[in-house]
Amino acid sequence: MVNSDIRNLWYDYKSEFLFLVVLSACVVLSHWLARFIPVDLFDGVITAVQNACTSTICLFGALLMFLRSEGMRIRKVWGWVLLLWGLADAFFLVQTYILRSPVLNIGGGAMSAFELLIANLLAWLLLVYPQEVIRPNWLTFGKALWQLLPMCALVGLDYLLPVDLRSIVMCYPVLLTVILVEHVRAYRLWCEENYSTMDNIDVQWIVRYLLMLLVLGLSLLYMCLTDNPARAFTQQWLLMLLFGYSTVQILFRPDPWKQLRSTATDEKEEPDPANAAYRAALEAWLEKEKPYLNPDFQLSDLRQVLPLNRTYLSQLINTEYGCSFYRFITRYRIQEAKRLMTEQPDMKVQDIAQQSGFSDRKVFSRTFTRETGLNPSDWMVQCHNS
Repeated sequence: MVNSDIRNLWYDYKSEFLFLVVLSACVVLSHWLARFIPVDLFDGVITAVQNACTSTICLFGALLMFLRSEGMRIRKVWGWVLLLWGLADAFFLVQTYILRSPVLNIGGGAMSAFELLIANLLAWLLLVYPQEVIRPNWLTFGKALWQLLPMCALVGLDYLLPVDLRSIVMCYPVLLTVILVEHVRAYRLWCEENYSTMDNIDVQWIVRYLLMLLVLGLSLLYMCLTDNPARAFTQQWLLMLLFGYSTVQILFRPDPWKQLRSTATDEKEEPDPANAAYRAALEAWLEKEKPYLNPDFQLSDLRQVLPLNRTYLSQLINTEYGCSFYRFITRYRIQEAKRLMTEQPDMKVQDIAQQSGFSDRKVFSRTFTRETGLNPSDWMVQCHNS
């Protein structure tokens, strides 16, 4: 059972694991190369160029988010995050290169308590987006203050006590990120209970976003503890990657909560206890109509045959079949794919994927391998040899 769970975890997040490895390797290499950047070149040119690029990406991204919010609160939230960060970078550029009175001494020695506070506030700002995605409307002003209070208290203690608390202060955003991981798990379960495919659902994108934040936080911790003048070089290109990549992803991804809200029903409906009758009606409908062949098939679509709201539909699937809606529908799609491969051995894998309800060959191959332990090609060979 443990091996099966590990295998499923690998297939579900394979690309995210590889993404983390590649990104970490790039960060380590970047920190090593930054040691050879001349101080004058870094302070006089590179810092200004990097901050100007980051500010431009943020402000332009914020404009796109506000113009194309389309009633989606999450886009407005990300727009405000980009706007605040872009203005912060613009303020830094003006203070440092025009007024010649820098507020943050990026290229200097170890970060002061004030610099730590600013860095942590900006790091926390990046955690607003995943919190809003996973739990819409949950983060209020009061809850935000409670999240920031421990960090502010640590910075105050760093001022008052003859103890170096910099490493603890810098680990605080990393701690918040780790706490969010458990919420991501719950969010994935929620998605699996409502959707028959994870395509265009934010689960894996949120994991990738949190991995970028984790690497960013560890890089910032190194930046805090080292006196290398070019320590901010890696941090800045990481931020540019985060803001640019995230903006594109958020702009072109649908909001799963919005999709379900548009099909919301009266939650006061009471279910009929005759689950056996519902199960029989559901299976007959699935066998006859094969609605699962539609890649966009959702839990709420079951209401065409079962007079239940979303909550009770999900409970019915979990109780009667011992799995989420996503896993339940995947079984039907895999069975359809097996039927096609058995009856039409010359059919291309791409065509099998499309005709069995999967959005593309890549998703089909990954799902089929996870469910059967064999990729489609190997399964067909084994099937026809037996």
